[in-house]
Amino acid sequence: MKRVMEGSMGVSEMVRLCRPKVVAAYPITPQTHIVENLSQFVANGQLQAEFVNVESEFSAASVVLGASATGVRSYTATSSQGMLLMNEVVYNIAGLRLPVVMTLANRAISPPLSIWNDWQDSLSVRDAGWIQLYAEDNQEAADMHVQAYRIGEDPRVALPVMVCMDGFILTHAFEPIDIPEQAEVDAFLPEYQPLYKLDPADPVTVGAFMEPDKYMEARYLIHQAVAQAAPVVEEVAESFRAAFGRYQGGLVDAYRCEDAEVIFVTLGTLASVAKSAADQMREAGKRAGVLRIRCYRPFPTKQIRQILGKGAKVAVLEKALALGVGSIIAPEIRNALYGSDTPVNGYILGLGGRDVPPATLERIFDHAAAGRSADGLFVDLKAEHLGDEAFAAWQAQWKE
Repeated sequence: MKRVMEGSMGVSEMVRLCRPKVVAAYPITPQTHIVENLSQFVANGQLQAEFVNVESEFSAASVVLGASATGVRSYTATSSQGMLLMNEVVYNIAGLRLPVVMTLANRAISPPLSIWNDWQDSLSVRDAGWIQLYAEDNQEAADMHVQAYRIGEDPRVALPVMVCMDGFILTHAFEPIDIPEQAEVDAFLPEYQPLYKLDPADPVTVGAFMEPDKYMEARYLIHQAVAQAAPVVEEVAESFRAAFGRYQGGLVDAYRCEDAEVIFVTLGTLASVAKSAADQMREAGKRAGVLRIRCYRPFPTKQIRQILGKGAKVAVLEKALALGVGSIIAPEIRNALYGSDTPVNGYILGLGGRDVPPATLERIFDHAAAGRSADGLFVDLKAEHLGDEAFAAWQAQWKE
């Protein structure tokens, strides 16, 4: 049934329907409402789970690691600095092949302190071994959690899954969200059957010390598991469509790309802005398209080659950066297109929640269409915050 609710509430409702047995929580803006709602469900008897209120995000990740290792479905959520504090355990969860599900409410990294949205937190752990899904709207954010458990718990995958949703833009926005019945979710998501678990009656060793003659093979197998999860992500999305009547997953989402002169590539809610801007540009005779990466890990190399390798110029819109280097996503797009002549430009924008109006995207379209190059080019910097000399140097980059 469709109900108008906050994005955080929609996520917590869907997580409740997935029947996790352990929820570990530590508050951090803007994910706090998710775990607050789950704590209320537990207190009301609507969710039969152990709700563990921990003293830090490191502890939250540690609790769900331990819970998952004993063979029970587990869940946590975090944001920004909380993700950085979890970092060590995030790698451990993936290395142990534990299908934990986490919501990451994307928020800028400090300092300087910012509570607003960009993707620096999730992209900082892109290589940890977690599957990463990025939601464009709140219905998709909610639906991705049901799929996340089914993907991660699939024996062909056995990996943790991170559902990334733009902080405030989604977490605190009220939209109509279709919340299914418990029986529908139960039919789609069977009871978790772990491949192995910690059990005194049947002891096993996990996370053991590994010598140099074995370690490399272990990391290779995790690498292969992430890469080979791609068809499972698509398979689960199709199964979800058959069960619930909507396609809310998969690897990529192409919009008006067939005859595009410039294709914007991006993640999350920025895709909605890009689609709206593309429609406006089409009316003005500028053939713009949008490719949204729904699943960033595993990276959808095959789909990117199919959609972007047809002659259009590519403008990658990134609300994150590698300090001292620039783009994060654009080099991966170039790698996916290796051997083709497709020009790929990377643009850094929207950091710390800065607005990205359609006019900015039209400016980027014109820059890319003119054949200019951009490798981590910052967009819409302000002279009053930058200084005259630095601002002049930045302006010169746009003219190259």
